[in-house]
Amino acid sequence: MRQALPLAILAAALAACGKSDPPSLQGYIEGEYVRVAAPFAGTLLELQTARGNQVEAGTPLFVLEQENEDAARREAAENVRKAEAQAENLRKGPRATELETSRAQLAQARTTAGNSEREWKRQLDLVSKGFVSQSVADAAKTTRDRDHDKVVELESALATLESGSRPDEIRAAEAEAAAAKQSLAQADWKLKQKTVASTVAGVVNDTLFVRGEWVPAGAPVVSVLPPANVKARFFVPETELGRVKVGQAVKLACDGCGAPVDAKVSFIAPQAEFTPPVIYSRDSRAKLVFLVEARPAPADAGKLHPGQPVDVTLP
Repeated sequence: MRQALPLAILAAALAACGKSDPPSLQGYIEGEYVRVAAPFAGTLLELQTARGNQVEAGTPLFVLEQENEDAARREAAENVRKAEAQAENLRKGPRATELETSRAQLAQARTTAGNSEREWKRQLDLVSKGFVSQSVADAAKTTRDRDHDKVVELESALATLESGSRPDEIRAAEAEAAAAKQSLAQADWKLKQKTVASTVAGVVNDTLFVRGEWVPAGAPVVSVLPPANVKARFFVPETELGRVKVGQAVKLACDGCGAPVDAKVSFIAPQAEFTPPVIYSRDSRAKLVFLVEARPAPADAGKLHPGQPVDVTLP
């Protein structure tokens, strides 16, 4: 028994020495940056963040000059008030004083037309007796016809006032008011685009303009790296590809990271490629490799930095 015990310990030690850690694959960390821009051009007035800042979704990032957009919004607001006032005026119909004025004008025109009628008949009588010429009677008839037409005109105008605005006129005015509101909404949206906030939570990676510079439309001003956009890229030899599947857990190790970081495979390239020069495979015989991407949990993404080399261990 005393001789068997050292032999058993020696056998266990030899067995332990025969075991080796799973081989690791070389890769690097990459980030998918969110580049925040404004859809309109303008001078950069305020830069409200800096490199390395942690921002949340909705955090203000920068402000562009907005005098033109502000003036356009004020104009659109005035057009809305004007269109709404016109529509409301049509819905109310004529005022009582307008009706009274129209009735008074009609009464006066009827009196004038009556006088013209009598004058024309009197001139006809004088013509028949030979006291005046026919031209005098014709002039009186012209006056009589004119005054009669004026009565007809004022009667139609009074009838129009009493009936109020036509439904189609009201609908047209309401449509104009609605269109003015849409123009105001567009002007308001354009004005808001000059004050830009972050659309995601993450770390500000870079600011691409300084105060006072002209920013073209659509040019990124700030780039933000969300934790969910951090990923590891590594290359798997063709002989080992069968061990890798989307959703599979892997371990990421890097200098200064401490304990390995857990990640899950999110992408496997559908086509093979030759080993890139910057990647030195441990197995020199594996010349054909497949690109694989793995994403760590957002809570662990802060331990990793784009460009950082990592060793990837498959289970």
